[in-house]
Amino acid sequence: MEDLSLHILDIAENSIAAGARRIAVSIEEDRKNDRLTLEIADDGRGMDEDTLKMVADPFYTTKTVRRVGLGLPLLKQSAEECEGSFSVTSEKGRGTTTTAVFRLGHIDRKPLGDMGATFVVLIAGNPSIDFSLVYRSDGYAYRFDTAEIRQDLGEIPIQSPSVLKLMRKDIDDGVRKGAAQIA
Repeated sequence: MEDLSLHILDIAENSIAAGARRIAVSIEEDRKNDRLTLEIADDGRGMDEDTLKMVADPFYTTKTVRRVGLGLPLLKQSAEECEGSFSVTSEKGRGTTTTAVFRLGHIDRKPLGDMGATFVVLIAGNPSIDFSLVYRSDGYAYRFDTAEIRQDLGEIPIQSPSVLKLMRKDIDDGVRKGAAQIA
């Protein structure tokens, strides 16, 4: 995967397949400590201990349509190649949290990618699921939450093209403003 937004998309799709009703993404860029932390948490079915032990094995997957699962192993590899770390915690019936930490200034660290497009794809395809994004960068914080937006919209469907367009712009502007802090 070429950027972190694609990893987020992959993990969110796994969360949806696991019955998640809420998926929370947190991104923190910490220039002082040269760290970028990505966390994706869901309230899906969670994993048992045996499955949890296998999440970073590319030849293990719970999917029946193919025999490999590369999403999490590739994210783990990306984090570790950038002097970072990777972990997955999960509890059966309570959900899963995936965390990847990268050295922010590492030459091989993948870019964030198109967060606006990633979230719009997730929301358009799964309008009944709540998605949130918290993006922090050296004192700056941006927050996006479809549960709040849905309340403000009233009867207007969240997957309406005009709403999706506004949400994408808001996410793009929010992340761009924070990224400008580090540039």
